Amino acid sequence: MEYKQIIYQPGKVARLILNRPRYLNAQSRIMREEMDDAFTRAMEDKQVGVVVLSGVGDSFSAGHDIGTPDELADQKVRGPEPGDRYGRYKRMRTICLEYCLRWRSLPKPTIAMVHGYCIYGGWMFAASMDILFAAEDSLFLPGHTQYFSPPWEIGTKKAKEVLFEHRFLSAWECYDYGFVNRVYLRETLEQETLAYAERVAENWFRNPFHVRTQKFSANHAQDTMGFTTAVEAAYQSFCTMQGLSGGQVAPPRDGGYAQTGLAKKNFELAKPWLESVRKRHGV
Repeated sequence: MEYKQIIYQPGKVARLILNRPRYLNAQSRIMREEMDDAFTRAMEDKQVGVVVLSGVGDSFSAGHDIGTPDELADQKVRGPEPGDRYGRYKRMRTICLEYCLRWRSLPKPTIAMVHGYCIYGGWMFAASMDILFAAEDSLFLPGHTQYFSPPWEIGTKKAKEVLFEHRFLSAWECYDYGFVNRVYLRETLEQETLAYAERVAENWFRNPFHVRTQKFSANHAQDTMGFTTAVEAAYQSFCTMQGLSGGQVAPPRDGGYAQTGLAKKNFELAKPWLESVRKRHGV
C-alpha cells in the first residue's frame, strides 16, 4: 500500500507518524486503513522490535475527520457512507472499534507519543497503544464513543466526572489518573520516547517470547475483568443511541461531535480547582 496520510519508517524502533498537519491529523478513512496496514507490516517485519505512534505538526490528532476536502474526495471515489443502517454500522465498527481492539492486541510493544491536542479519535488511537508518553502541552478530550476505554483508563468515578462535565484534561492530570505513563517537556519528548523505545526494542530482540508473554498476560488480566466484553457491549448501546437520536452532530464551528468549544470552556472553568490541587500536592 502507498501511504498518503501517514509516514511509516521501518527499523528497530519503527515509526508510524500521522501526516495531516494541515488538519491537526484529523482521522479519515484513508488514514485508519493506512495505519492498519503499517501496523501489520511492522508485526511481520523481523527487524522491528517496537512501534512508536506520533503525529506531524502542532497536534497528535484532533479526532475524526468531519469533512475535509481530502475526505470528501475519497467519498466521491469510493462512495460515501453506506445508505443503509447496517452498512453504516459495519463500516464504523470496522474502522473504529475493530481496528482499535486489533492494535491493542498487536504482538509487539507499541508506544504513543502525544503532543498538542488528543481529541476523541485521538484518545482512541492513544488508548490502543501499550504505553503513552505526553508533552506537557498536551490536552486530552476523552470521548465515550466507538471505543469505550475511559473508565478503564482513568477509573470509573473520574471518567464519570470528566465525561459528564465534558472538558479537556491536561497531561499531568492524565498522568495522575494513570492514562499517561510519563510527561516531558515538548522539546525533549521525542528524544526521551525514542530512548525508552530503544530499550524496549533491545528487550524484544533479546527475548521476544518473554516480552510477548508479558503483554499477553497484562491484556488478559484486563480482559478477565471484562474490558473487551464491556467495550463491545458499549458499542452496541452507542449505535442504538445514535439510531434513536438521528445522528445529530454539532456544526464544525462548535467543534463537531466532540464539541471542543464547550470542552475548552469547561476546562477553563475547572482551572481554579486544578490549581488548588497542584498547590496541595506541591506540583
